[in-house]
Amino acid sequence: MGVPIRNRRGLVPVCGVELKSGEASDVNKGPEKVVIRRVEVVVNPLSGGAGPDAVAEAERILAEAGVTGSVRVPGDSGLEACLREALDTAPDLLAIVAGDGTARTGAEMAGPDGPLVAPLPGGTMNMLPGALYGARDWGTALADILADGVVKPVAGGEIEGRRFYVAAILGSPALWARARESARQGRLMFAIARARRALRDAFSGRLRFSLDGGARRKTGALVLMTPLVSSALNETDGCLEAAALDPSNALEVFRLGFHAAQGNWRADPAVDPGRCRRGRAWAAGRIPAVLDGEPTRLRAVADFRFLPVAFRALVPAPPMEPDA
Repeated sequence: MGVPIRNRRGLVPVCGVELKSGEASDVNKGPEKVVIRRVEVVVNPLSGGAGPDAVAEAERILAEAGVTGSVRVPGDSGLEACLREALDTAPDLLAIVAGDGTARTGAEMAGPDGPLVAPLPGGTMNMLPGALYGARDWGTALADILADGVVKPVAGGEIEGRRFYVAAILGSPALWARARESARQGRLMFAIARARRALRDAFSGRLRFSLDGGARRKTGALVLMTPLVSSALNETDGCLEAAALDPSNALEVFRLGFHAAQGNWRADPAVDPGRCRRGRAWAAGRIPAVLDGEPTRLRAVADFRFLPVAFRALVPAPPMEPDA
């Protein structure tokens, strides 16, 4: 690694982003503040939370912040190609105003060594944006991080080469996500059919899993949560929370839902909480799963692991603590 050189503004360039002098050498002093010069914004106007004027709004925010860059909308080649084109320009920050799937893809493409990423709340569920920006709308979040943003290394998980940054659900309960997707698209009959299938399969399919090479176990579903959202983990724990959910009938499902609403779902008898750095899940057929809110299917045998730094996000600076 070369020796950082101060420029005339008293800033130290690191990986294309300027760190304020004195903060590059000692991360224990506090959040890593940055100065952003060039921003690429990818907007999906069709996503649920972007809004019809998202492109003009993003351009206005960039102009008011005094940064250069561009605002992109996917063309015929699709969202992933648009993200790749934005990353190829080597921006300091890639901001994404789209749904959960696009946010996860953009973060995965940037990785821990790429530019900073701002997965802004432009979708319907906004799982990752909600964990990073709270209740802010995407415009407020973008303006705040450009005015006073700090770097947040985000841990995550990886399962069969696919990354997640909030949570992954494995097993038959993940089929409910497909019913939700159909309802969101207005396909009522498909939603009803998929909901019936999810309820039918919820107690018939068994998932087997092993954590950190331990004993093989059976469950109805396995939930993997990252330190970003798990109240049982600190960011320094270096692992995933792995909760086995095994309700045996519809009544236990409703009881588990009630406990979840009360915030004490880990105390439910159908829940077996744990932790792991890696593990394996397998089933008789392909495993239904939900990664950060997006439904998918995994192979019948799926390996997963913890990622200490999956990507680097730009988030608002924490509020100043009052003097004692």
